[in-house]
Amino acid sequence: MNVLGISGSLRKGSFNTATLRAAQAAAPAGMKIEIGEIADLPVYNGDLDNDQSRPQSVKTFVAKIAAADAVLIATPEYNYSIPGGLKNAIDWASRGKPQPFQGKPVAILGASMGVLGTARAQYHLRQVFVFLDAHVLNKPEIFIGKAQDKFDGEGKLTDEATRQLIGAQLEALAGWTRRLKG
Repeated sequence: MNVLGISGSLRKGSFNTATLRAAQAAAPAGMKIEIGEIADLPVYNGDLDNDQSRPQSVKTFVAKIAAADAVLIATPEYNYSIPGGLKNAIDWASRGKPQPFQGKPVAILGASMGVLGTARAQYHLRQVFVFLDAHVLNKPEIFIGKAQDKFDGEGKLTDEATRQLIGAQLEALAGWTRRLKG
């Protein structure tokens, strides 16, 4: 099972990218998680959204989503919502033909330094994915609050309870993906 991991943070020392690396380590047997890049996607511009002008970085990103069996999104929360870079990536992908999120299993988790651990951003992502007809995994939800206390200085997850939750979510995503594929 091939899963595309997308970090909503562009920061080099991102807790969310570190969360995706922890997910790679916790992936159940038979699951491979590739971390996709969104930093090189230009700001969405409808004038570039055609076969002649669409940037190669966008084509590559859309193709990776389409090829994945499922998507795992690790999002920070900026100003109570989805980070602009992540929303931009989703907006570009939503213009793909065919639209690559349609029918795709998606799991969401997120890490932040605050207590709520990206709960509001995850809620907003769920709303976006309703429109895109993706199949978001309902549980377990993972809100990694006070992330600065759960990762070491090198970005390695040190909190065992969080590691177990990530493992449980990946098991659930694997089951959800198999169920949706029939």
